[in-house]
Amino acid sequence: MAHTVIATIREPLVEGHKSYHQITEDICSPTERAPGPLWIFGFILSITTLGFGLACIFLTIWNGIGEWNLNRTIGWGWDITNFVWWIGIGHAGTLISAILLLFRQKWRTGVNRAAEAMTIFAVMCAGLFPVIHMGRVWLAIFIFPYPNTRGPLWVNFNSPLLWDVFAISTYFTVSLLFWYTGLVPDLATVRDRAKGLRKKIYSFVSFGWTGSAKHWQRWESLSLVLAGLSTPLVLSVHTIVSFDFATSVIPGWHTTIFPPYFVAGAVFSGFAMVLTLMLITRKIFNLQEYITIAHIESMNKIILLTGSIVGVAYLTELFIAWYSGYVYEQFAFYNRALGPYWWAYFGMMTCNVISPQFFWSKKLRRNITFTFFLSIFINVGMWFERFVIIVISLHRDYLPSSWSYYTPTWVEMGIYIGTFGLFFTLFLIFARVAPVIAIAEIKHILKTAGDQYTGPNATHHDNDHH
Repeated sequence: MAHTVIATIREPLVEGHKSYHQITEDICSPTERAPGPLWIFGFILSITTLGFGLACIFLTIWNGIGEWNLNRTIGWGWDITNFVWWIGIGHAGTLISAILLLFRQKWRTGVNRAAEAMTIFAVMCAGLFPVIHMGRVWLAIFIFPYPNTRGPLWVNFNSPLLWDVFAISTYFTVSLLFWYTGLVPDLATVRDRAKGLRKKIYSFVSFGWTGSAKHWQRWESLSLVLAGLSTPLVLSVHTIVSFDFATSVIPGWHTTIFPPYFVAGAVFSGFAMVLTLMLITRKIFNLQEYITIAHIESMNKIILLTGSIVGVAYLTELFIAWYSGYVYEQFAFYNRALGPYWWAYFGMMTCNVISPQFFWSKKLRRNITFTFFLSIFINVGMWFERFVIIVISLHRDYLPSSWSYYTPTWVEMGIYIGTFGLFFTLFLIFARVAPVIAIAEIKHILKTAGDQYTGPNATHHDNDHH
């Protein structure tokens, strides 16, 4: 299997068939063979974590929101912090798939499939938190316009929380269609290799794909249309999430920098999570020839860019608070840095502003172990950012008599941990039933590039530090 893709590139086109077959073997085999010990261990751990999270959710619904440590001062705590964090995680998938497809970036092919799946699963995790936060989850039906015998019961269209509902549901629907559309040719490949019941299942989910010229033409047209729809959604969804805060009058929230700042932060955290997932997948399924060092380096460059944008946004916030002369705004930022939650603020600054700057070094950008740990470090920092914005801005308001300190209960922590169980359970199942790399796109690039191909898949692996 070593250097299979490189061999394919260098062979004459007539003799490339066997190597194309090897590509199919490499990418499809994880869906056909028995799972390895690493996958089994990960799946058992994920299912156990998910079970614990479901128990915490049941406890919350049974006993009410009193199971959490929310109070009159801090009405949003871990739940909304985690909601915004998971929505941010889901941004990189659509960015990699849609925007990089429109710009014809070849390096996206190694990571786009898993990134799209990550988007779907992250949005599912995010959607849990606002529903549970309602307290009476069965009333979630009322977030949609509800027709009844006494006339329609309209929701408040002026509320940014309602804008969230429409933005996120649209984002989820388009992302799901985009992900599934890309899967169809590869599901047909697995179908052609399968037998018995598996063949019937894959025949059903591949919609009778034959690989004819007409099918490819329609597939490419639909992919471009969905990419065009998804691109503004990348910018709009987290912009609308930021309106939950920016349209309020609370110091530290009421600021016009939030929309672009939230979008940059979402892409920043999303790319970090894609890297974490892809490095794990690369190791478990032995896909080093397809998820190459050059793919990882390209993603690290985007992390460096978006991390620097986030750093500029932090400093801009501090400057505007000082420049405004508004004493309550100034106190909000003083309290972030030097108040009782100072550890969260400095954790955020260290993880999000300082740590990405290591990627100015090409050696570190191409180091697998360093990239893996830094990708986790960045997402810890992005969680701190959401905690700083939400909890620290709320816990000391205009009246010192209402100041409060918030610490989550084990139930709140359990629900958050449980969402990780849901996320990794779904991702591991996906990696077992569908090709985690886009076979058709890899082959298309190799076919069009020929012997002159010098993209990521042609990169040697001498610097593959583990």
